[in-house]
Amino acid sequence: MPQFAEVLLPLAIQGSYTYRITPELQPSVAIGSRVLVPFGKKRIYTAIVVMTHDIEPQGYRVKEIISVLDAFPIVKHPQIKFWQWIADYYLCTMGEVYKAAIPSGLKVESETFISVNPDFEEQQPGQLGDRDKVVLDFTAQRGRIQINEITNATGFKNVEAIVSRLLDAGAIHVSERVVDNYRPKTRSCVRLKLQRDDEQGLHHFFDEVKRAKKQEALLLAYLDLSHWLQRSKPVIEVTKDDLLKRADATAAVLTAACQRGIFEIYKQEINRFDHANRQLVDPPVLTDEQKRAYGEIHQSFREKNITLLHGVTSSGKTAIYMHLIADALKLGKQVLYLVPEIALTTQLTQRLEQVFGDRLLIYHSKFSDNERVDIWKKLLHSNEPCVVIGVRSSIFLPYSNLGLVIVDEEHDASYKQQDPAPRYNGRNAAMVLASMHGAKTLLGSATPAIEVYRKAQQGDYGFVQLLNRYEDIQMPQVKVIDTKLARKKHEMSGLFSMELIAECRHALEADEQVILFQNRRGYAPMVRCKECGWVPTCINCDVSLTYHKHLRSLSCHYCGHTISLPDLCPACGLPGIEIMGYGTERIEDDIDQVFPGERISRMDLDTTRNKNSYDRIINEFSAHKTNILVGTQMVTKGLDFDAVSIVGILNADTMISFPDFRSGERAFDMMEQVAGRAGRAHKQGKVLIQTSNPQHPIIGFVVNHDYKGFYEHELAEREKFGYPPFTRIINIYIKHRDDNVLTEISVRYSNMLRQVFAHRVLGPEAPLVARVQNLFIRQIVLKMETQASMSKVKKILRDIYEQLVAIDSRAKAAIIYHDVDPV
Repeated sequence: MPQFAEVLLPLAIQGSYTYRITPELQPSVAIGSRVLVPFGKKRIYTAIVVMTHDIEPQGYRVKEIISVLDAFPIVKHPQIKFWQWIADYYLCTMGEVYKAAIPSGLKVESETFISVNPDFEEQQPGQLGDRDKVVLDFTAQRGRIQINEITNATGFKNVEAIVSRLLDAGAIHVSERVVDNYRPKTRSCVRLKLQRDDEQGLHHFFDEVKRAKKQEALLLAYLDLSHWLQRSKPVIEVTKDDLLKRADATAAVLTAACQRGIFEIYKQEINRFDHANRQLVDPPVLTDEQKRAYGEIHQSFREKNITLLHGVTSSGKTAIYMHLIADALKLGKQVLYLVPEIALTTQLTQRLEQVFGDRLLIYHSKFSDNERVDIWKKLLHSNEPCVVIGVRSSIFLPYSNLGLVIVDEEHDASYKQQDPAPRYNGRNAAMVLASMHGAKTLLGSATPAIEVYRKAQQGDYGFVQLLNRYEDIQMPQVKVIDTKLARKKHEMSGLFSMELIAECRHALEADEQVILFQNRRGYAPMVRCKECGWVPTCINCDVSLTYHKHLRSLSCHYCGHTISLPDLCPACGLPGIEIMGYGTERIEDDIDQVFPGERISRMDLDTTRNKNSYDRIINEFSAHKTNILVGTQMVTKGLDFDAVSIVGILNADTMISFPDFRSGERAFDMMEQVAGRAGRAHKQGKVLIQTSNPQHPIIGFVVNHDYKGFYEHELAEREKFGYPPFTRIINIYIKHRDDNVLTEISVRYSNMLRQVFAHRVLGPEAPLVARVQNLFIRQIVLKMETQASMSKVKKILRDIYEQLVAIDSRAKAAIIYHDVDPV
């Protein structure tokens, strides 16, 4: 049997580490197993076994695996292969992919505890400082304590340094406690303390409770619920709640019966996602147009592995998805249904549950660790057909029989992971995952990504169109409001034009609903002193602080640094603080002044932090408990509200003028998608776009709902300047605490890159926000040919980095990472 294991650690380190398998663990260790391993002097990590062998490493002592955590591997072979692809393509380590892929509840780690050494004596007076003694005394009182507890109790800023001094002096011991964060969901069940064939024992129990009528009722209820007396049936488990309800008894009565030795209560582990049987319905009946598209998708799947469904907003793409899912489930396959935002799962889940019931699983970051672990285990141990709906992290689940992957709103930038690594695109990774399983992929969007649409046009992907809205409802009418002209005519009230207000009022009086879109959260993007021009900025980042009125605080949206709004300007001492600009919180306040008494809700990051907040906001708006919905880009993505007749885009300029080659595509997508929320049932809706630049070509394409025209315009621009899909972009970021050192390192690194990649290297340049969390940033852009091998590029970049560190040791202190295919 193999004596050594190569394991992955959830750390940003290259390659795997070798550990010895002790003889007693050898039968349990397999590829994909979770094992506890020591790492460094004091840490313990959960590692994943990726290979076993008999070759002993030379030159160092090999540490032993501490224990195996599971009877069966928790990671399947295709997953490890998939992780390797992500690590190679997105230029990161396998450890970083493992850390992102596995729920935290499956990553047992150690926590550092300290305790006092009872044999310690101070060698000389003054050996320990005052703070050292405070920490030592506090630890002695508590016996065994974590470092963060000392920090919270004492308020000392650098407890780690104090602990280090005490450790060197021999005053304390450091120990590790392994912590498993996963807690299974359990329920209390009741059983008879009796063998089923013990008739005499059962008669004895009845004699025992003859005078205790409530306990007798419990015994009779149990026999009925458990099928105890029906020898042709197996005994079924009886929950405590069901038993008490059937017997109409209290918990105290059951406790008394347990004390008599009649019952015992035990905990049963259950799956969090088992639902009671419900009446299921068939997928919705397809219209002729939908039937045509559905048939063309099936035909396309016979020839291509990937198909793009280009369907205008409200064309009924979801109904087609449901029929395709039903087809896959009938074939015994699993289905992955990806959506870009958690908010979308709220509406879709309700529709999908009615059709697929218990075969529907939901997976996203608002679920607790325990819930995510339960879904992981359900898929790990079952090949049953099911459909998983979730956001990008759902691609990492342990599928065994994947037959279909649907990527809804495939254009959406939310599919791209930004930080931390791996900085993967969920759409592209899902297509690779599907190919590894031999599954088909359907990409759906009203505004496909330029790269995807081009591949469909070139014949690399199948291509199906839905160009008419469901029930032939007309596309919304789009009206452009020139805010520059409106201000000259004094027809603006804050951020609202008189025309927008009049249209909203007319809709509300007709018992219709309104969506107002502003892609900036908070109350206002900045505050300023009108006397001296002082603007509060973040102490850690090169950005102004955003004002949040309900907290009366100024907050950095990059690092979270927060201060109170001053009454007087700290620079000049005068009461000249004024609010500048508009966020969704301010719009909510202002629209309440325009329509007093109207019910308003807001959907942005600040109002959707809790697990159920999406459901509450969406359900209240759907049920007409609120009639005006103010939101950021969250409201643009596939939400379906029948009564919305007016959509207001309050400031299109901020989207169009952003300095990035994708800004035009993002602006068109967002405006066309949010426009699609209007007039989804019964009547044509209206969209009002407020802009100071109504002649901008992007605005014209949105007015005419002309995706093809936009695509051709954008493609010509990209080809002219050598941007994707004609090249592949890799952004290389270098961060350091010293700006001067960073400048030297980034210039040297870019010059070394040019020696290999020549004209493909651009920069270094400072990005739009050049300092975040006290780290200065430089960006180097690598424009590669689309056919370039990313694994070869990764090796070259790694070699150049190692050369850089050899030449300039300061580069070790720099953070260097890559963003492949940025969006």
